[in-house]
Amino acid sequence: QVQLVESGGGLVQAGGSLRLSCAASGRTFSSYAMGWFRQAPGAEREFVAAISGSSDITYYKDSVKGRFTISRDNAKNTVYLQMNSLKPEDTAVYYCAARRETFWIGRKPGEYDYWGQGTQVTVSS
Repeated sequence: QVQLVESGGGLVQAGGSLRLSCAASGRTFSSYAMGWFRQAPGAEREFVAAISGSSDITYYKDSVKGRFTISRDNAKNTVYLQMNSLKPEDTAVYYCAARRETFWIGRKPGEYDYWGQGTQVTVSS
């Protein structure tokens, strides 16, 4: 069982930056692929970025490429999402997710087994 706790959300003006963190419990964090998803009001949860357990595979939603960077520190059991050049359309609740697979990433919510409680990101225009 893995427990995930997100932090770092908040209110920022368009063009600003935020860094989200997701801290995981457990001793085998490097065995888990991690993903970030987001959900805006009235919308389905959508993929944002993912990283493999070994950090050698990353993947991004097209609209965040070049603006967002996913990374992880396995020694700290933490995955990050650095978000730059934020836009109002990035406003959503952001969730991190985990699945016990080392050399794998997933882009569908149903492919992940564990979820955090979410952190709100609001970008004002």
